[in-house]
This record gives sequence, C-alpha cells and structure tokens, in this order.
Amino acid sequence: DLPSKNGSVEPDNDFAMHYGVSTKSTRHVKDIISKAKGCSKLILAPDPDREGESIAWHILEVLKQKKAIKATVFNAITKNSVTQAIQSPRQIDMDLVNAQQARRALDYLVGFTLSPVLWRKLPGSRSAGRVQSVALRIICDREEEIEAFKTREYWDIKVDLKTIPGLELQASIVEVEGKKLEKFSITSEAEAKKIEDLLKDKNYQVLKINKRQTKRRSHPPFTTSSMQQEAARKLGFSASRTMSLAQRLYEGVEIGGESQGLITYMRTDSISVIPEAIAGVRQHISSAYGEKYLPESPNLFKSKVKNAQEAHEAIRPADFAMSPDKARSYLDPDQFALYDLIWKRMVASQMSDVIFDQVSVDIVTLPSYAKARATGSVIKFDGFYKVYREGRDDEKEEDDSKQILPEFKEKEDLSLLDVKPAQHFTDPPPRFSEATLVKKLEELGIGRPSTYAAIISVLQDRGY
Repeated sequence: DLPSKNGSVEPDNDFAMHYGVSTKSTRHVKDIISKAKGCSKLILAPDPDREGESIAWHILEVLKQKKAIKATVFNAITKNSVTQAIQSPRQIDMDLVNAQQARRALDYLVGFTLSPVLWRKLPGSRSAGRVQSVALRIICDREEEIEAFKTREYWDIKVDLKTIPGLELQASIVEVEGKKLEKFSITSEAEAKKIEDLLKDKNYQVLKINKRQTKRRSHPPFTTSSMQQEAARKLGFSASRTMSLAQRLYEGVEIGGESQGLITYMRTDSISVIPEAIAGVRQHISSAYGEKYLPESPNLFKSKVKNAQEAHEAIRPADFAMSPDKARSYLDPDQFALYDLIWKRMVASQMSDVIFDQVSVDIVTLPSYAKARATGSVIKFDGFYKVYREGRDDEKEEDDSKQILPEFKEKEDLSLLDVKPAQHFTDPPPRFSEATLVKKLEELGIGRPSTYAAIISVLQDRGY
C-alpha cells in the first residue's frame, strides 16, 4: 500500500507512486515468498475487479518471478468454474491495475492533504476522504434542509358513498366550483368546514367510468447496491453486515464433503446474466409455476448506472439446483435469509409481468358544485409477485389504490353516507437510512458499490 507519509505519490513526477508492504501484511508476504520459491508455476486467482487485479499485480511485483506467474479468473467458486479458469489462464490486465492505482493515488492525495487540516481545525476528527467526505456532506445538507423546513397545513376531503344495491365506496373531492383542488387549495379548518357543509346537502351521480389495464415489469437481479438496499429494507441488515454475509455465500459452505460457493461475485454494478443461468431459471419457473408465469422470451435489462463496472454478472445463485430449501441446513439464519432473497430476486427477474385492472370513476354533485374521483385496482394476474415484491423506502412511494370498486353504470345515482375532511401537515425530508444513502450515492455516481459499506461504517464508527 502507499505509506501515509509525505512523498508516497509525486504529482509533479508523473504521479509516481512509492509502495511499501504494510505492517499487518509483512508475515503473509514472507510466507508467500518462501512458499513460492519451491514452485514451478504460480497461479494468481484474485477477485474479478480492479482491486483484485491490483492485488495480484502487487504480489507479482513482490515476487519478481515474472516467468512463473499466470493470472486466472472465476466469477463463481464452483468446481466447474474453477477448473475452467485454471485451464485457460491469462496475463494480468494492466488497464484494471492502472484504474485502481489512479483511484488509490486520488484517495491518498485527498485524504493525506485534507486530514492534517481537519486535525488542526476540528480536534477529534480522524480522517477525510474522496468519497467519505462527500457522503458526509450529503448527510449534512439533508440535516440543514430538515432544520430550515417550515411545516404547512393542508386539508383534503373524502366522501363515503353507497350504490343503489347497497355497495360502499370512498371518493376524493378533486374539484370545487369548477376549480381543480391542488395540495394547498384548502389550508384551514374553516375552509374545509364550509365545503363540508355544502357537500352534505347535494345528490351524487356517476359521470364517467375509465377502465384500463396496466402492467408492472419485474426488477433486474441484484447489483451490490440494490442488494444492500433491499437487505436493509426487508431484513434490517446494515450494508456491512450484508456484504460480510454475501462474502461467506460467495466463498462457499461445506456441502457433501466439498466447499461450494452459493452465489456469484458480490461486488458488481452489472444487471446482466449469462445465457446458461437464464435458461436454468426459465426451466425452474416453467416446472414450479407453469407456462403462464414464463415470458415468451427472456427478460433483458439495461443498466442505468453511468460508469457501471460491467465486467461480471449480476448477483445470482451460482447453481440453480441449490434451492433455498436445500441450502437451509448448511446456512445460519442470516445467511439463509440473504440467500433466499438473492434466489427469489433472480427467479422473479425472469417471470411474467404483473397485470392490474385499474378503474377510475368520476362522480358529480347535483346541483353542480363539486367533482369527486374514486380509483381502485385489482391484480388480474400476479406474475412475478408470486415469488417476490421489492421493498419500499417510503410508504407513499407506490400507491396502487387498494379499494376494489363495485360495478357502475354512467348516470347511476349514489347516496351520501358521510363527508370526511382531514387535516395534514407537510413533513420535512426524512434523514437517510443506510439504504437511501446508498441509493443517493449511486444516483450521483459517487464512489463504487464495493466501497459503500466501508464508507458508511467509517462515518458511523468515527461518530461523524
């Protein structure tokens, strides 16, 4: 690594970097050197990303036995992928190594230049960093927004109505005296009361019925950041807990006398999956749920992340024969919960769309004064919901109006049961959870999914 002292990176000398073996690694390095002396051939099998590639390069630099080194790559630790990788080794990819070196040089220059300033100005703060300081800034900006927030009062009005056959429904008032009601149209109890009184002595009639069918497509399989967000929402795991569990699932557990990796590599921005894996999933869907849950052709997904590291696949089960039920006995409860989530997300990603029947009914008052709207949706076909629904950060995010509406005819008369004005206050933006902070960093293209867990841990552990 770069020693934390002056001169480890020389910006004026074409960014020359001066490495040293870090103290905690000295005995491992000695061990590697002594074992390597007796080998005719060495195979390096690093993690398949920039960090991993540069670790392989560092080992090679330390050994300086260039003729004896071959690099090899596998994305899943299954017997098959390891054997294949060893049969087709390749050279170290210097582009990946240089990408990592550029990041490391920046980290050093930002951290090493800023940290001493911090120590002088803010005793007790221990570090600054290229990503860490930006993440902290985002949290502070949000805190200032919360402090500056001014609450506003607003009201909405709902009416409970009944059809002639006696079926009940609820509708929201959307227009009064020809004016559309916006969020802040009614801002006091007096105004709400006045409208309530006028609504009470009116008759109600169905004006128009709109019916349409909508579809919801499944989510892609997990990337590092979507896995961290979903594990936080559904399982309550911190980002670092999720990553250490995923690391164990990737490295493998003892099954039938041999170690078997259960998932593909867990540091990835990619949402693509190899064709063989998709074929395996589609076969599973067809036999477990039937043909109607299987789309005619595989679902394909496009990454929205600008600088995605697409070198490997999305996170998925390494072998589809290993269902969560089969794996349960080899895993502790937390490992099982995460594996189950990864499995279901992957299966759902290749399943049919969910189909909703959506109905909205416009209702008018007689004599003409106000207009109300009732909306409802019914799941016509449950599609991928059969296996998996994504969690939400905010209950307001997704409101598939849950009421099921009775059958109507236009011009049908309705009778009024009750008028319900309700007072509300605007909320300040919420503080970040680990899941929403990861989402924000990813949206802004700050840092890499592989570093989010570590960054959040530093901010928490150091009390920033």
